[in-house]
Amino acid sequence: MSKITWTTAIEVRNLACRRGGRPVFEGLSFNLSSCGALVLKGPNGCGKSSTLRLLAGLLSASAGGLYLNGSDNSAGTEELGTNCHFYGHLTGLKTAMTVLENITFWAELYGPAMAAAEACGRMGLQKLLHLPVRILSDGQRRRASFARLLVSDRPLWLLDEPSVGLDASSVERLDHLMADHRARGGMVIAASHLGLGLGDAQVIRLGGEAKAA
Repeated sequence: MSKITWTTAIEVRNLACRRGGRPVFEGLSFNLSSCGALVLKGPNGCGKSSTLRLLAGLLSASAGGLYLNGSDNSAGTEELGTNCHFYGHLTGLKTAMTVLENITFWAELYGPAMAAAEACGRMGLQKLLHLPVRILSDGQRRRASFARLLVSDRPLWLLDEPSVGLDASSVERLDHLMADHRARGGMVIAASHLGLGLGDAQVIRLGGEAKAA
């Protein structure tokens, strides 16, 4: 595994988001530095997924700024997006390809920070490497998708409801992955209704103005 450690810091100032001309949230501000974690909470439709997509560069902010490493100039979501790995509701896997072929593709695209077979092994997929993704269960597909995080050396993980569809042992694996990532200086921002192994994380509750818990 790569021995890279990160010293990245992010500052978000008064961020606002609009979708379809309607406000989703406003006034979102936080600081996050190496080894840090933040959990977004709130009811459905409050903007948790939109926040992650905005940070990943998939949406544009209607107001506010994003700053990297103490810069006086707003980095913008495109620059921040190059430093992150977004894990959404879609797995990012090609169903006709095998598990190993899928993860090898991502390793060749982004890294590799870790060999594809090793990443799959860490997610307990050793016996599934040569099976096409289309025959996997939903939980197995989710675990295979997590292996993508391990082959991409990016400091910020943006995780949208990452524990949904996982059994207890898989949630435990995820907790270990996040702990290892943070131990190397990585950061995690997660939207989740469920408990994660991020007990020391900042918590922001969305809904109207974003507020720290």
